[in-house]
Amino acid sequence: MTDATLVRYDVRDAVATLTLDSPHNRNALSAALVTQLFDGLDRAAADEEARVVVVRSADRVFCSGADLKEAGAGGMDEGARALVALQRRLVTHPKPVVTRLAGPVRAGGLGIVAASDVVLCSDDVTFAFTESRLGLAPAVISLTVLPRLTSRAAADTFLTGRTFGADEAATMGLVTRSVPPEQLDAAVEEACEGLRQAHPQGLRETKALLARDLVAHIDARAEEMASLSSRLFASDGAREAMAAFLARPRG
Repeated sequence: MTDATLVRYDVRDAVATLTLDSPHNRNALSAALVTQLFDGLDRAAADEEARVVVVRSADRVFCSGADLKEAGAGGMDEGARALVALQRRLVTHPKPVVTRLAGPVRAGGLGIVAASDVVLCSDDVTFAFTESRLGLAPAVISLTVLPRLTSRAAADTFLTGRTFGADEAATMGLVTRSVPPEQLDAAVEEACEGLRQAHPQGLRETKALLARDLVAHIDARAEEMASLSSRLFASDGAREAMAAFLARPRG
């Protein structure tokens, strides 16, 4: 799969769209997908036609989290640091990032969500920080997720790993807003049109202003969280839990 196109790039009406298209593992954050998403973000940054970046999925599932097969085979030392860098790249991208969610988001995928500037989702989307159920902790994604949530919401969702819906995600600050599925594309277009009305310099400088504290937080805690994530993925408890999860029949 390393030669496959897992992230598609398209520009239309001043919007660069990055489409996650790795259905075989439900858009899990494999090394190849993360690398291609980086490449797409860099391409969008340099693309004079693009004023806004939209991140979306080709199919319903937006992202199932870390690629557990890769993690089980080779550990997560490089993967954890790559996810830190990906979140930082989204936060510091010179163009606003709008993320469109039409289906489930789990674990590491929520780092992409939290690092985005605007997040629009259909009201049937579900979310879960499943790490605790696998002997892990949402360490790396906490860099962007925790600043978005209240401490009560974080404790509830991080510790239990429970599934929650779009309305709750909007209330806790994880997403910008949710809309009926049939209105999702219109809501994304409306958001993009509003951003297109702004001057590129205004967008760039205002985004940098808004992201200043978040970037400082990422830089201060990145190494600590990457090391914690790597250690937990390598632990016997997590390896047993991940193996059991991967052995479960898929419906």
